[in-house]
Amino acid sequence: MPVSERALELAMTAAQAAADKKAQDIVVIDVGDQLAITDAFVIASASNERQVAAVVDAIEEALLALPEKAKPVRREGERQGRWVLLDYIDVVVHIQHAEEREFYALDKLWKDCPTVPFVDRDMVDATTAIDASGAA
Repeated sequence: MPVSERALELAMTAAQAAADKKAQDIVVIDVGDQLAITDAFVIASASNERQVAAVVDAIEEALLALPEKAKPVRREGERQGRWVLLDYIDVVVHIQHAEEREFYALDKLWKDCPTVPFVDRDMVDATTAIDASGAA
C-alpha cells in the first residue's frame, strides 16, 4: 500500500525542514508494506550533536505549523543527541549523527523498500536561477 497523503505531507515537510538546517543525505523510505506501525521513514544525517538538535527543532516547528498540526507521540535520543527518533505514527523521523548513520545503516536495512523522491526546494530554486541566467 503506497504512502498515505498525510504521511507524504508529514514526510516531505520534515525532509524540507531538515534540508533547511543543512542536514545531509536526506531520504524518505516507504515502509508501509513492511511495517504495520508506520507508512514512512525520514532519515537524515547531521555532522554534530548541536546540528542534530537544530534539525529536530526545525522539524517539530515545521510539523506544528501545518494546517493540520502534528506533534510527535514519542521522542527518543534527545539527551545524547546522536540519534533522535520522532514518531508521528504515520511517519517516523530519524535524525542521526553521521557516524551513527554509517554504523547502523538504516538505508541498507530497508533497501528493499521503495524510496519517495525528495528534492530540496533550495536546489530547485538554484537550478531555476542558473537556467534563467543561462537563457538570457
